[in-house]
Amino acid sequence: MRFLIAGAGAIGGYLGACMSRAGLDVTLYARGPHLRAMQERGLRVLSAEGDFETRPRVTGDLADAGPADVVILGVKAHGLTKLAPQLAPLIGENTTVVSAQNGIPWWYFQVGAGEFAGLPLTRVDPGGVIGAAIDPRRVVGSLVYLGSEIVEPGVIRHTEGNRISLGEPDGSRSERCRAIAEALIRAGLRAPVTTRIRNEIWVKLLGNVAFNPISALTRATLAQMARDTDVCGIVRNVMAEVEAVANRLGVSLPISIEQRIAGAEKVGDHKTSMLQDLEANRPMELEPVVGAVVELGERLGINMPHTRTVYGCAKLLEAVHSARKG
Repeated sequence: MRFLIAGAGAIGGYLGACMSRAGLDVTLYARGPHLRAMQERGLRVLSAEGDFETRPRVTGDLADAGPADVVILGVKAHGLTKLAPQLAPLIGENTTVVSAQNGIPWWYFQVGAGEFAGLPLTRVDPGGVIGAAIDPRRVVGSLVYLGSEIVEPGVIRHTEGNRISLGEPDGSRSERCRAIAEALIRAGLRAPVTTRIRNEIWVKLLGNVAFNPISALTRATLAQMARDTDVCGIVRNVMAEVEAVANRLGVSLPISIEQRIAGAEKVGDHKTSMLQDLEANRPMELEPVVGAVVELGERLGINMPHTRTVYGCAKLLEAVHSARKG
């Protein structure tokens, strides 16, 4: 099975390094100094589980990569609008596309959405560009539960986790999910296949919609937010609104708000991805993670005052930060 990781940054690069070390047929697509460093010196991973180096095939030209059996989309959600139309050279007759983005994925209302089928999400897929470029029948959903960062071009530090949940958008069991999971397991990753990927998306959103933007606004870690009485009250209110949207879509969350908060506290002094992006002067994933849930609330007639407040403040923060940076 030929894999291509379209977006070999911190997460995609780590996945690609593990797959390359295991001898899988994988190509990494990257750009800039990170691309050049990997081409010249290979890819180095620093991890408490053991450092290692590997030399995967790396390219800066998708057309040069050729068709793949599995394309793993490793870019942040806001990068898909630009990337998706460029994927045509990679798509063969039986190519599977694995989405690995945070937030509500563009395909969520294309497959398995029941009464909500076809509901547009402009904050996730402006103009429907991604949906038009990727046939929804090719898509396998995934949720990534690991932390990593690029500490310098060609060097990735793995900080926590090694799990990737895979699932068909319509909740069915499939041979392609099983085959992809087996390959990832060979690479040393945990890769459970679930028939409830849509529910898992909302479990992750329950925490991300609350903790991520608040962490950017306060610069606080997960444990600090969970232990602060005032902030934790805001977190609970945001989570209650997110849960209301999920329930309206027919999703019953398997954990309570208190359990989700306790789980975040247990992670400890970890900076959310949104705070890491802010500190690294990268765009934050506000729209697919928070904006999309606010948009859904609007469309479904659900009042979300706490989420709207946090979202509005985080948007202004990013705008001010971007203006200063520019």
